[in-house]
Amino acid sequence: MQPRRFTATTEDGKRGRVAIPVPFDPDEAWGAKPVHRVAGTVAGCDVRGTVAGGRIVLGPAWGRDRGIGPGQVVDVELAPEGPQRGDLAPDLAAALEAHPAAGAFFDSLAQFHRRAYLRWIDGTKKRPEERARRIAYVVELLGEGVKERP
Repeated sequence: MQPRRFTATTEDGKRGRVAIPVPFDPDEAWGAKPVHRVAGTVAGCDVRGTVAGGRIVLGPAWGRDRGIGPGQVVDVELAPEGPQRGDLAPDLAAALEAHPAAGAFFDSLAQFHRRAYLRWIDGTKKRPEERARRIAYVVELLGEGVKERP
């Protein structure tokens, strides 16, 4: 997924937070998802967050430590965080496509949880016959809304 670059004027995010308006629809840019978790830079400083309501809101410490407050013009680069559907192995991508609820839940997870599931599935290198069973189990868990494998 291609990063999106733009210039924005920071806004007051309430309670000392800094809000960055996002001038594009992330659903159109990166595909429809329940939650758009992103990573990138604002004024050359690393950020991670969630696009909600057409903006990304950064904590008070982030703005204070970088000297960025409301009313400043900043250059922004954002991209979806962590492994995306297009990055998945074909067998897992097909399984998630076949179970839309599981796929949508996978898309909404933070990268930590997505990567944990992927590591467990990929841990079958010495037992390839186990891979299909693990994929089926992961799809079942995701369909039930389970963030982590028990």
